[in-house]
Order: sequence, then C-alpha cells, then structure tokens
Amino acid sequence: MKKILVISDTHSHIDDKIISYVKKTDQVWHAGDLGNMSVLDQLKNLKKTIAVFGNIDNNILRKELKEHELFYCEKIKVLITHIAGKTPNYNKKTRELIKLEKPKILVCGHSHILKINYDKKNDLLCINPGAAGRHGFHKKRTIVRFEIIEDNIQKMEIIELGDRSVLSNPVGRANY
Repeated sequence: MKKILVISDTHSHIDDKIISYVKKTDQVWHAGDLGNMSVLDQLKNLKKTIAVFGNIDNNILRKELKEHELFYCEKIKVLITHIAGKTPNYNKKTRELIKLEKPKILVCGHSHILKINYDKKNDLLCINPGAAGRHGFHKKRTIVRFEIIEDNIQKMEIIELGDRSVLSNPVGRANY
C-alpha cells in the first residue's frame, strides 16, 4: 500500500499545512510549476517525490526535472505532466504518450482548476489537484490524497488548504 499526495502549482510557496500532509504520505507527486528549487528540496527531504517541471519553472528546475514522468506505483502505471489539455481531448504530446504507454492515472496541473474525472475513452483516471500556491486566479488552495493498494485506488480525498493570497500591491488595485 502507498499513500499518495498529489500537488501542483505551488509557485514557490510551501507552508506548514502542505508539510503536515506530506509527512502523512509515502510519496508526493508534483505536477509542475514548483517555482523554485527550495520547494523541490523541502519535499524531497521529507518523502519520495516525483515531479515534473512546469511552464514557470526556470532552467535550474528544468535541468533537475523532466517534462513527463512515467512510472509504476504498486501495479498502476502513472503519467505525470504539467500541461495535458482537457479530458479526453489532450494536447498532442499527452495523447501520444497515453496511446503509447496506456497509463491508468494521468496527473496534470497548470489550469489551477481542481478536477478529478474518469476518462472512459482512454481508460484512465485524470487528476488535476488544482493549485497549492498562493499566486494565481484560483480561490482555494487544494491538494489531493489517496491510497493505492496493488491495482486499486481508494480513499480519494480533496484537501482545501485555505484561501489563496491577494498579491501584494497588484497592478491597478489599491492596497486595503
């Protein structure tokens, strides 16, 4: 059995709430836009972390991470990428990887929109955990947690980490 925490779009932010959930898992899967190396280092220092780079990640993270990760967790094949497109009409790279590799779980990020759905066309579970960071257009910071036992996914839960922050001194807005 493996306890999995799925996270994305931290945008250089990691806090005690995130860390508390990391400590309760066996593996962390990060679907990109970490923001900086410090986020990756903190996660890796606590638990096994499988991560991909996202569109905001710099060359340091891009040297450390891949665009896609494909692996087995227990008996389930998993594909992680940052930008996958919309289920089941994924972008070309993702469609090709799904067709070739036939994963049972696809983890993606980028949209900041929490969405978990079963893709009948491709016979896979698509998980976008939303955004755990404080920057972006999302209203709530979210992550996803579940367990894998052999080839069974169970105890899936959405975890709200609280409201995202308003950017300090955003352009065109007064500070209140």
